[in-house]
Amino acid sequence: MKSEMKSVLRSLLCGAAALTMSFANLASAADAWPTKPITLIVPWAAGGSTDILARTLSEQLTKSLGQPVIVDNRPGASGNIGSAMVARAKPDGYTLLIGSMSTHAMNPALMPNMPFKGVDDFTPLGLLAYVTNTMVVNASVPVHNVKELIAYAKANPGKVAYASAGPGSTNHLSAVLFEKMAGVQLLHVPYKGGAPAVVDTVAGQTQLLFSAGTQTLTHVKSGKLRLLAVTEAKRSPLLPNVPTVGETLPGYELSVWYGAFGPKNMPAELVTRLNNEINRAMALPDVKAKMESIGVETATSTPQEFGKILRRDADRYGKLIRELGIQGE
Repeated sequence: MKSEMKSVLRSLLCGAAALTMSFANLASAADAWPTKPITLIVPWAAGGSTDILARTLSEQLTKSLGQPVIVDNRPGASGNIGSAMVARAKPDGYTLLIGSMSTHAMNPALMPNMPFKGVDDFTPLGLLAYVTNTMVVNASVPVHNVKELIAYAKANPGKVAYASAGPGSTNHLSAVLFEKMAGVQLLHVPYKGGAPAVVDTVAGQTQLLFSAGTQTLTHVKSGKLRLLAVTEAKRSPLLPNVPTVGETLPGYELSVWYGAFGPKNMPAELVTRLNNEINRAMALPDVKAKMESIGVETATSTPQEFGKILRRDADRYGKLIRELGIQGE
């Protein structure tokens, strides 16, 4: 009996020692990180505002971390291909992701066969930026503000056509949220991408568009489009004189954000280190100025704050998408 107890005690002591060593190794690995290049996956094509954001961030992280941070563009399936690669990666801090409200809060509700869970399969590292989302009309439309647009749409039910980048896009969701809250009926004209949606709104084939300022403001300046409002909860510091939709429709908000993610179960030490480095980079005056030049407002947060934003939007937009029966392509 004594020998059996000694055997059990030895096993417990060995297990405790192994566990202690395991935690020590994890702490040591976190302290040493990074010891090799880091891959920053962008789940969209090169050249867009998100790609510019990623490359600006990677440049700063390369300087501060002492290892190359390499941007890897993996477009396809509305951002799901690149995002899924990070969801399956080791949580060692060497594979990171630039994700968005679309990939993490909307796609899981839009697509029945998602390769990942937008909330549960990732570690939120920090908020990066907001893209100013504008409400514009073709210059021929006889409205100059949101109140006039609502009255015009009510007088012409089903005749005001709005363009989108396709079912389930942020353009589409912005419009259906507006329809629901304003009590109007609009005509949806989906396109295969944001660029043709902008082109046809400029040409007058469609009358209304909700789209990033990066795609619309040039045409606003030329007089071909008229800027009515932005969709965020508060006025954009990039367009301080432009009202929000919510100033006319209280409670209306659709904020298009971008953030940094890692795979789930990342060590807390790495999460804290990365969050500190990301926040430092996004607060740099040169970085803020560069992003503002393309219509992007930089932002910072703790991992916990960013996680709350992610869960809030996944719940809110997921519910709206299911209620309206919207399906992505």
